[in-house]
Amino acid sequence: MSRQRYDFDTVAIGAGPSNLSLAALYEGACGRPLPVFERSPGPTWHEGLMLPGARLQTSWIKDLVSLVDPRHELSFLNYIVSTGRVYAFLNAQFDAIPRLEYARYLAWAAGHLDIRYGTAVDRVAYDDGFELYGGGRLLGRARHVVFGLGTRPHVPSCFTGRTLPGVILAEHLMGRLPDLTDRDAPAVVVGGGQTGAECVLALLRAGFHDVQWMGRRHWFAPLDDSPPANDFYRPSYLGFFTGLPEATRRRLLSEQVATSDGVSMSSLQEIYRAEYEERLENGGRPLTLLPGRDVVAVSGRGGVVTMRCRLTTGGHEFREARHVVLATGREPAPLPFDAEMAEMVELDATGEPVVEQHYSLLWKHADQHRVFVQNRARFTHGINDPNLSLLSVRAAYIVNALFEREAYRIRDEHTFTVWPDSHPR
Repeated sequence: MSRQRYDFDTVAIGAGPSNLSLAALYEGACGRPLPVFERSPGPTWHEGLMLPGARLQTSWIKDLVSLVDPRHELSFLNYIVSTGRVYAFLNAQFDAIPRLEYARYLAWAAGHLDIRYGTAVDRVAYDDGFELYGGGRLLGRARHVVFGLGTRPHVPSCFTGRTLPGVILAEHLMGRLPDLTDRDAPAVVVGGGQTGAECVLALLRAGFHDVQWMGRRHWFAPLDDSPPANDFYRPSYLGFFTGLPEATRRRLLSEQVATSDGVSMSSLQEIYRAEYEERLENGGRPLTLLPGRDVVAVSGRGGVVTMRCRLTTGGHEFREARHVVLATGREPAPLPFDAEMAEMVELDATGEPVVEQHYSLLWKHADQHRVFVQNRARFTHGINDPNLSLLSVRAAYIVNALFEREAYRIRDEHTFTVWPDSHPR
């Protein structure tokens, strides 16, 4: 038994979907609330990316709880019924639900959980348990900790540390749109994924007449949402993938990228239709697609941003724009370990913490004090990791590991895909 006193057996840091799912299933397993520390003053989820018409790329049944506990009170179905909108929701016949609806569902669920808003944890230390600090003040001690810190915008290195007035992060676009009054000036969206597509649509709807969409791949690839692609987002494949050699995992991830990082077909259709109708009505060329371009250098002068782009076909070209929207993906937020704690964590060849089977970190005192991470195990657990598809499954694995019992049984038995054995006889 530890000689130290703990304020919490387990504490979660970050109140995004991952830790909301964890908190819901944790309380369902033991009847006690899981305290979740969240730096923002209230419920929020990608607030700046609630662009008009934005849709979730994941089925609503893959909510916080239903894949492992469909009778849980915090299911999306219970939310839509208890808020009195179920019939309107059904009659709207959404192929994919609005992202704003999902954000409101998360806020509704958070209201039933122990979310401690306005509590930023900026340092985690170890002393026979975890000490959580915020603003230089000790917030509490915990036996185990779960990080669900989410992501932050990835900014290409050529834009980093530069002050270029015309450059806008995608998550700031909606707030900046009213100030962008020169609608005839070129506006470039950098990033060929779903967020880039939504930014293109937002600019077209706002009346911009020269929108240019730039992406690194040789085409703007649609999301592969086919049944075989969705086999990668099943517990059975997760179990297979984690047992593969590292080099094999990395190779397969590069092959599977279109199942996660593509554009919804409905968004692509809407873009093509919007361009066609605008040209039909007003002439001109409101939209130019620029695939196969990677921005490698940037400069600004006289209110114009100049970008040097490396081409997939070889060579370079220059592009100028008054406004540049960066929709260049997201990256994991850094873990707030202090220097001594960080030294105890095992790192892989890329400098990232080693994530074990049940999302726990490999570190010096893992036999007594567990550190779990969510949304940063892509290279060990597969393409599904930062995705919402296995949200509740991941949380269930963590809950089972915390309680060292099968609090939730994860079933995926109706399979007919036989993946190749990585250790053939």
